[in-house]
Amino acid sequence: MSFLDTQSFKKAKAKGRLHWNFRESIRRVLESLAPSLQITIAATIAYLVAHFWLGHQVPFLAVTVAITSLGLTRDARPRRIAQTAAGMVTGIALSETMLLVFGKGYWQMPALILLVLLLARFVTNSSTFALAAATQSALVYLTVAPVGGPFMRSFDGLIGAGVSLLATALIPRDPRGLARTDAQKLFEVFLESLEAIKVALKNSDVQTADATLNTVRRTQPLIDNWRMSLDSAIAISRISPFLRKYQDELRGQLRLMRGMDLATRNLRVVVRRIDFLIRDGQRRPYLVELIEQIEQGVLLLRQGIDDPEREHEALELFLEIIHQLDPKKFGIADQLREASVLLLLRPLLIDLLCAAGMPAEEAKAELPVI
Repeated sequence: MSFLDTQSFKKAKAKGRLHWNFRESIRRVLESLAPSLQITIAATIAYLVAHFWLGHQVPFLAVTVAITSLGLTRDARPRRIAQTAAGMVTGIALSETMLLVFGKGYWQMPALILLVLLLARFVTNSSTFALAAATQSALVYLTVAPVGGPFMRSFDGLIGAGVSLLATALIPRDPRGLARTDAQKLFEVFLESLEAIKVALKNSDVQTADATLNTVRRTQPLIDNWRMSLDSAIAISRISPFLRKYQDELRGQLRLMRGMDLATRNLRVVVRRIDFLIRDGQRRPYLVELIEQIEQGVLLLRQGIDDPEREHEALELFLEIIHQLDPKKFGIADQLREASVLLLLRPLLIDLLCAAGMPAEEAKAELPVI
């Protein structure tokens, strides 16, 4: 499903005309397959360790800590998992301590939840940590204590936490593949927008320009998803023996993501200016040609995710384009409305050059002097 299809789905759902989409459901299942397998394996191992090694008959906290700390979230960074697990184990330990000191009663549970929430907020600003700690503390209070004495449930929680971190390193959920998928989604929308604005310029089509402007304004979630999945992949590659060899590739993609983030922001500005410019009905073939060249360069940059040689070709093409961005070259230096579009393309090309691997200062030095 393309980005535009996804937006149409969301609009239809918001208006109550559509409540379920088969392709979206299949996509979610496929994307959740790897994390679901990882969680299932981790929860099973946590159960087996607590049951057969510690002899706990029903080690449900080992299982719940493993499941909850890993989660189905896109953010699979070890730090996030450790933080969630630590919050849960903290809640378990505090709950068992209060049970030993004050016993059970009508006032103890609300007092416990309030105390755990406030202590968690004192320790960290993470709401995930606080909610995980409070949830586990309430579970401990409401369930029957296992045989073996106090703090046995805390040991279960520690087992679940440890297994979760081991699973993150040894059974990674392909965060590298997810990051590449997120990158492709952003490139798809970026290229669709360039193609649409090229059509709008050729035909002075204000309606197409308006639709393109709305599309590029909604690209921030795609960038955020790419950033989060890439951050997770880089963090996991530091502890996973299976992903360590991809660290250079991931750092290169991080540079690409940062450049495309800035380029997408500048594309919004360019599209808005073109949307205003074409309302006079004039044809501007030189702008169409420039946008077409940029589109070709971005396509090469997209292919560079899999083939580094394409990235170098994209850089060379962007250099050719940026050297053209002088209003005097097209005889429009005294036409402010047209010259402004050309000037707005300059920071866009700098961002694309940075995405292709050129340092920002060197990219700026390539700009023609006006």
